[in-house]
Formats: sequence, C-alpha cells, structure tokens
Amino acid sequence: MMDSLQKQIVEEMMVTPNIDSKEEIRRSIDFMKSYLKKHSFLKSLVLGISGGQDSTLLGKLAQMAVNEMNEETGSDEYNFYGVRLPYGEQGDAQDAIDAVEFINPSVSMTVNIQAAVDASYSTLKKAGIEMSDFVKGNEKARERMKVQFAIAAMKSGVVLGTDHSAEAVTGFYTKFGDGAADLVPLFRLNKRQGKAMLKELGCPEHLYNKKPTADLEENKPLIPDEVALGVTYDQIDDFLEGKEIPQEAMETIEKHYLRSQHKRNLPITVFDDFWK
Repeated sequence: MMDSLQKQIVEEMMVTPNIDSKEEIRRSIDFMKSYLKKHSFLKSLVLGISGGQDSTLLGKLAQMAVNEMNEETGSDEYNFYGVRLPYGEQGDAQDAIDAVEFINPSVSMTVNIQAAVDASYSTLKKAGIEMSDFVKGNEKARERMKVQFAIAAMKSGVVLGTDHSAEAVTGFYTKFGDGAADLVPLFRLNKRQGKAMLKELGCPEHLYNKKPTADLEENKPLIPDEVALGVTYDQIDDFLEGKEIPQEAMETIEKHYLRSQHKRNLPITVFDDFWK
C-alpha cells in the first residue's frame, strides 16, 4: 500500500503502470505536431543527441513528427536539428554517432562546447571563483542548452527536453540546463516505458540497454545515474507505478523528490506559498 507521499508523487508524475507503446509513440508525435500547428511561425524542432536512451527516443519521435508535417503540408519547410554537444572528446561518442544514424535527422550538427565552458571557468577563476568539478558539470549542461536555444532562435525552432517522470521525480538534471526546454514530450513515462518504445521503433539494442549516465563530472567519467542516485531505475519505475519497493529505496526516492522540488517550479514570487 502506498504511503501518502508516494501517492502524491505518483499523481504528480502522471505515470500509467501499463502503456501501449504504439499509442504513446503516436501521442508524443501528435503533441509536437499540434504545437507546431498552433504556432505557425515555428518550423523546426531542436534537441541535443547524447547517445543515451532518452535523447535517442525523443530524437526519433521528433524526426517522425517533422516528416509527417512536411508530408501533410506538401513541403520541406519543417526540420529537426539533431545536435551533438560534446565537451572535447566524448567518451561514448560511438553511441552518439549510432543514435544519429538511427534518428536520421533533417539536419545533423556537432557543436563542441569545451571552449565556451573553459572560458567561463577561467573567467570566474580570475574573479576569485573556482568551480568545483560538480559545478563545472552543471556549466556544461547549461552551455548545451544555451546552444540549443541559439539554434532554435535562428531556425524558427522550439527546444525539446528529454525530461521524463523517472528523471523528474529525482530532480536528476541541471536546473536551467537540461531541465530548461520549451516542450517535454516524454513526461508521463518512466525509464522502462521509454525502453519499450525504442524497441517498438526498431532502435539498436545497445542504445536502449546502455547504462544511463549524465557524464558531467571529469573526476567521475561516465558514472552511471544509478550510482549517483543511490537507487536503481527499476526501483524508481516501480515506485512511480505505485508498487511496493524496499523501504531504503523508497526513502531515497522521496528524499530526492523533496530536495529537488525547486527544480520543478517556476521562479518563486512573493505571491507563491512555496517559499514560506
């Protein structure tokens, strides 16, 4: 039986225990198409492609959405920009290359963020602020999102975010970094549901079976998310489906949720109850 906080979280994260992968694929595509149709000045979708499960799934769905938009309008004016955003040499670069090949974006780009991040690091150091490895990792995430918004601004586009419910519940993303986006078409899904959708789409197995990693810290390269979180995605998924999980895992998830509430809110004003 769910405790009261788990029940609150499950309702907030909108996860349905059982999904039809085909229906959820269609739902995400239609969501993006509807947004483009409503805002007729928009002609592109933009997303960073890391080679991980989430960006591979959303990238494929985004490309399918623009393909359908072009077919329906009898034009080629809609594009999906799949952007690789390495910091120097990406440790799992082959996965990103494989993901781009699977997605087959309208436009494939690579923007190496190392020079921009290092410039910020050295500028702050001269001012007396030396970023820790963890904070520098957040700087990388924010630089990646800054690049995507610049591309979107120049290409009449909208920036997509890969945030899904198994990520949202723990706040395992950078505030105003990968947590900043215009649309988050995967919210309502947990990790195993995203994997099932990739299987349905014919994705190469090694991409959806890959251990998730944010790969932001240089002192901990490619550290698995599950190690950083102290809980497995299977446990997070079970929690979001309202199932019983070990007490220690439940406490860890609920602690992550409470500590990261600020990430799931817009900037706080004096009229909000959140700060009181």
